[in-house]
Amino acid sequence: MSDDPLETGGHRRAGQIAFALGFVLLSVILVTLLGDQTVWKPKVKFFAQPRFWPAVGVIGMAVFGALHLKHLPRCRLSRYDLREARVWFEAVEYALWFLVYVWVVPIAGYLPVTMIFAPLLAWRLGYRSRKMLWISVIFAVVVVVVFKSILQVKIPGGLLYEYLPGGLRSFFILNF
Repeated sequence: MSDDPLETGGHRRAGQIAFALGFVLLSVILVTLLGDQTVWKPKVKFFAQPRFWPAVGVIGMAVFGALHLKHLPRCRLSRYDLREARVWFEAVEYALWFLVYVWVVPIAGYLPVTMIFAPLLAWRLGYRSRKMLWISVIFAVVVVVVFKSILQVKIPGGLLYEYLPGGLRSFFILNF
């Protein structure tokens, strides 16, 4: 008999345990952050408190997530659960790439960071030929020129730009 929950005719599907565990963990983290992220104001009605409705939602997430986890059939994590969790993490991975990108831009500058991240993401997506990597670098330069010079989006200049000579520093801060 196969250990694949999708083939056994059982009610559990691949990834449910991993999802339930992750959901409960996230919910508990959010519950612990309620005191730091919300306030309880004096002289404000109970249901109008800024902390009340977020607390209802987050505590509800934790309780119902725990109930869901409790009522799942008792079995171990299978390779199918782990494969499903890996697919979910891949979506989170790109959010992490973006967060790192946003964190590094004010330090190294919009142009150099974009020229590094575009080929790294192209590589991560499986485009590994020299041609595709160079296309991603050219794309990065075009994006920077369009956003900074043509659309005049205000993106802070990188700290590394401060080390450029006077006129070049101003040019890079304004345009790249």
